[in-house]
Amino acid sequence: MKKIILTLISALFAGFSLAQVSTGPSPINSKGQLQFSLFGGFSSALKDYRKDVGRAKNGYFYGLAIDQFFTGNQWGIGVDVRYLKHGIRKFESVSFANGHLTTNYHNEPAFKHLGVSIGPTYKAALGEKVELEAFLRTGILFQQFPAYVQSIYVNAPEGAPVKMFDDYYTNNEKNKAKAWMGLGGLRVTYQLSDRVGVFLQTDYLNTFGKRFGGDSSRFHVMNYKPTNPLGPKDVLVVKNGVITNINQFYESRPCPCETNIKALNLAAGVKIKLGGKRKKLPLMPVIVVPVAISKEIQVVVKDKQTGLVLSGVKVKISGNGKEYVSNSNVNGEAERVKSAIKSGYLITAEKNGVVADPVGIKLADFETDAAVIYKEIFLNDLRFTLIGETIRSNDNSKLPGISTVLTNTFNNESVGKLSDGQAMFTYQLEQESEYTVVATEAGKFSQTELVSTKGLDRSKTLYVVLKLGLSDISVGATFILKNIHYDFDKSNIRADAAPVLDNLVNIMVKNPSLRIELSSHTDSRGKDDYNEKLSRRRAASAVSYLLGKGIGRSRLVDRGYGERQLLNRCANGVKCTPGEHEANRRTEIKVLKY
Repeated sequence: MKKIILTLISALFAGFSLAQVSTGPSPINSKGQLQFSLFGGFSSALKDYRKDVGRAKNGYFYGLAIDQFFTGNQWGIGVDVRYLKHGIRKFESVSFANGHLTTNYHNEPAFKHLGVSIGPTYKAALGEKVELEAFLRTGILFQQFPAYVQSIYVNAPEGAPVKMFDDYYTNNEKNKAKAWMGLGGLRVTYQLSDRVGVFLQTDYLNTFGKRFGGDSSRFHVMNYKPTNPLGPKDVLVVKNGVITNINQFYESRPCPCETNIKALNLAAGVKIKLGGKRKKLPLMPVIVVPVAISKEIQVVVKDKQTGLVLSGVKVKISGNGKEYVSNSNVNGEAERVKSAIKSGYLITAEKNGVVADPVGIKLADFETDAAVIYKEIFLNDLRFTLIGETIRSNDNSKLPGISTVLTNTFNNESVGKLSDGQAMFTYQLEQESEYTVVATEAGKFSQTELVSTKGLDRSKTLYVVLKLGLSDISVGATFILKNIHYDFDKSNIRADAAPVLDNLVNIMVKNPSLRIELSSHTDSRGKDDYNEKLSRRRAASAVSYLLGKGIGRSRLVDRGYGERQLLNRCANGVKCTPGEHEANRRTEIKVLKY
């Protein structure tokens, strides 16, 4: 919307310049007038200011504009003073099994702004009684921010609930701050008389810059994003004043988010003029645009099974002795053909070796009133598409240019790809199949992620999404190997655990100076001595597997810790859920030398 407003204003000023050139010297010789405009109306918050950073709702604004026009009453300089108020979307209180999530507001839950700005104004007549004005302003926005904190309270054994964790809160240096602002808009006035008129006005307001006078000029919040929203049956486990399972429900690090103030405003008002006698303003020139004798062609590619648009599809439009070749964008659109001459055209599409049924454009398509010929072409690839992203495990930041490998667990066929500049990679997955996905990058550790299409309905699902985390290898670093499972009371390596250990072999090969401790851990159930011996056998079995793959014995240390290094409270005699016990049954590697 901002781009639309700015484009209109730019076009308007270009039109004004053309009008001056085409009409010759201005016939207006009257003394410049002083103009007062009182206005008020609706204000719509935009972008991050409206979304989860600012959470601002639509509000209202009102103000006063004073414009002093120069001789001729076309150009002038104006001052705009306005007040804006946007309430915020309040958080809902949430109850869970042993506590609740609630929000405390430290002041009025609303944004309040006072803007003062100055800049040029241009005015032209659209008729005897109608005037059009365009204005641009810059100045200062005096801001007042809401302040709140959303907190988790856990029920104490006795007494009132205890505040344990703040998951979403404002983080401003000051709740009253100043910012540079820009303002641009259009005003259409109907003159009731030479002195008085009524008008409609639309304008766009945007603050810019990060700081003003040494203070931050943006609105800041800290947000621990939920990974598994708390529900009525969820329990938060507290030990020594700390919630031990908080990472089951929230990301481990907060997102420091910030936003400028952005608003699109629509108002009505009254305008009063003082000073020189009003004379006719020059009419804006009327530009006659000839009717186009050709049409545009727009092709959209969709998945035949789900109807979803497809990106990255090679589309070819052939006809009238020409070929137009492009790849579809994220909206499934091929590059639009401009000024296509009336003729027959053939549309083809191809991706990943699958060719769509061609679509034709007939001469009759050029004989309709529509300016654009719109055609859809459907790709019938029965495979699923894996959309992956390579990220850092500690902060989820993007890691582009990472080597990845996809392996079919049934036939062990593998294919590799690099993640692109946006850290994204894609693979095609067969139906009713299982795969492993790993990153193979020197100096990095990647888990072996399992991906399955079993049970998925291709007519309802097209994409499978995966975030592939990588961690830096450094001395002392510890990694839990996911998807290593043993049969009950057994220590032999199962077939489904082999791909995980194969990935570890590749990591050892790519990093020849790497020396590790490979350890096995049990939960607290069963006798301590038995768990200790079982974990030793399992660790030794995993190390033997690596030795069989050619990894030197001097680079490997096996350890069985039994139940001595539990990750949670589930020690002997403590009642825990199966999931809590499962967290303690694990295989780990620790970097001893690198």
